[in-house]
Amino acid sequence: MPANRVAVISSTQTELRGNWSGAQHIDLIAAVVTDVFKGTGLTLDDVDFVFDSGSDVLDGRSISNCGFLGAMGAHHKEESRIEEDGLWAALYGVTKIASGAANVGLIIAYSKPSESDPNAFYKSQVEPFYQRPVGFDHRAASGIQAQRYLADHGVSEKQLAGLVSNRWASASAGRRVPLDAVPDEREVLASPSVARPLTQLMMSRPTDGAVAILIASEDIARRTAKTPVWITGMGMSGDRHSFATRKAGTLEACEAAATSAFKQAGWSKPTPAVAETSASSAVTELMVLEAIGLARPGKGLDLTGDGKIAVNKSGGSLPADPIMATGLVRLAEASRQLVYPAEYGLKSPTTAIAHGAGGVGMQTHCVFTLEV
Repeated sequence: MPANRVAVISSTQTELRGNWSGAQHIDLIAAVVTDVFKGTGLTLDDVDFVFDSGSDVLDGRSISNCGFLGAMGAHHKEESRIEEDGLWAALYGVTKIASGAANVGLIIAYSKPSESDPNAFYKSQVEPFYQRPVGFDHRAASGIQAQRYLADHGVSEKQLAGLVSNRWASASAGRRVPLDAVPDEREVLASPSVARPLTQLMMSRPTDGAVAILIASEDIARRTAKTPVWITGMGMSGDRHSFATRKAGTLEACEAAATSAFKQAGWSKPTPAVAETSASSAVTELMVLEAIGLARPGKGLDLTGDGKIAVNKSGGSLPADPIMATGLVRLAEASRQLVYPAEYGLKSPTTAIAHGAGGVGMQTHCVFTLEV
């Protein structure tokens, strides 16, 4: 058993914009670091470590986090950079506190893909000798996954378009993703083709933004948080690097990560009240929901209507994908829904799942279980 229970005691994020033209990385990071302490009674002096997630490739320079240490409040503190989605940074931090090696941790994730080329970022992860020269990338992988899913389960492109429109509407209502308009099904289907059958609007939209979360041991969480959100289970897994050698039609690594998290949490059956998941496309969102065990294979769309599980009430990653921060945003959103359910039209949820992913074709997965 871990020496300490660990809870999320505060979280905050910037708006997730297609282009934060008026703010640099340090501005976005400083904004969330300043805001995350409000209402806790804690300051940077109380923080034992700062773990951050970002990408040197997206930032355009090596060891890019060194330029942001001041904005992160990490000078003269233990600081570590995780070159993976922010949910992995949270896992690292939770493990450190649970071991008894620290009491308060600050987890930060950020991204500004508007200043780089997300497609080049994903291409850098593809095998360089045989796959990269023929143009294989995350878009091609997403298209292959979508073709297989639609053929196996009889789901239509129109149904995918309906899911996308629903997610954009939820994001717009939440006011943390400023949108000029919410596309309807016709507009989703009419957007430029990316990789058949996926159109541009069926893919997750890269956005700029930053998110910060404070986690703490039980004694501090009970003294500082209005409602501590306990992290009761965690799991992570990575699939094979070669896309062609992975099991077609499913996300085995996602299933493995979820199984590990549920076992740690003591959940015999995954029945959370809230689920916040990451996805690279409309189809992989459905595949994630099914791999986690919230729906049977091919039945992920059943969760988009009114049901017992509130899925991606924030809109999820389709309208706003701050690459390298998306999973940590899911943890922040799931935590807020447990603490402030009325803001999301929920009654009294007590359990939640947060999911993050990375890599071409969603190669890696991380799952958290949360309880209040």
